[in-house]
Amino acid sequence: MEAYTDFAYVYDVFMDNTPYDKWGGLLVSRLEKEGITDGILLDLGCGTGNMTELLSEKGYDMIGVDYSGEMLNVAMDKRARSGRQILYLQQDMREFELYGTVRAVVCVCDSLNYLLEKEEIEDTFRLVNNYLDPGGLFLFDFNTVYKYETVIGDATIAENRDNCSFIWENFYEEEGQINEYDLTVFVKEQEEEELFRKFTETHYQRGYTLQQIKRLLEKSGLVFMDALDADTLDEVTDTSERIFCVAREQGKVCDRSPDGI
Repeated sequence: MEAYTDFAYVYDVFMDNTPYDKWGGLLVSRLEKEGITDGILLDLGCGTGNMTELLSEKGYDMIGVDYSGEMLNVAMDKRARSGRQILYLQQDMREFELYGTVRAVVCVCDSLNYLLEKEEIEDTFRLVNNYLDPGGLFLFDFNTVYKYETVIGDATIAENRDNCSFIWENFYEEEGQINEYDLTVFVKEQEEEELFRKFTETHYQRGYTLQQIKRLLEKSGLVFMDALDADTLDEVTDTSERIFCVAREQGKVCDRSPDGI
């Protein structure tokens, strides 16, 4: 899962079109609908803390967990500027540990797609179920097989900004539903000089279907509630690229059942 090292420090520059306010509004609306207007929330795969900060601003007591120390460094810089009381922990979502339970867990921006095996998704879901209050909510999104296979698979994307630019090359492997993307980033070293530092990173993500996710939720002990297209906020279709799901804690599960997916 090693990813987001050097790229972490320019992540927000290139992701400035990510609709955090729209997604944050969706999360808060659903939380409030279910009666969760305060208390402790976990942002799993929190990255640079954009959603964590937003939910903290809405009055929730936030914990942010991420695997990348570099991403968390950026998140903690934001915390220092905002003055918000957010606890950040560097942990792998497949084996994270908390000191107690939380009212809800959120996991957005396709963090779950970095888990390349169904067993890893199930392990993560089981931990989410374990650390949720009775009846607590799990709100998350994921990129679909359709998105990787049809929309971005084998595509090359490039952007040029004033002080940095990147080339993003995608390579889709159909059998395993794995999307490899190779990032080449150029960052200006000093404002007054035309010197750029080049670095590269390789990331892997796997696409999932809604049916697979429903089955894994069931095996983990979580109860699937509903899903919608995260981009249109309408019903999920065969061409949905990102799906937003809601699940609920309903008891803890101790043993693993056969895969059967």
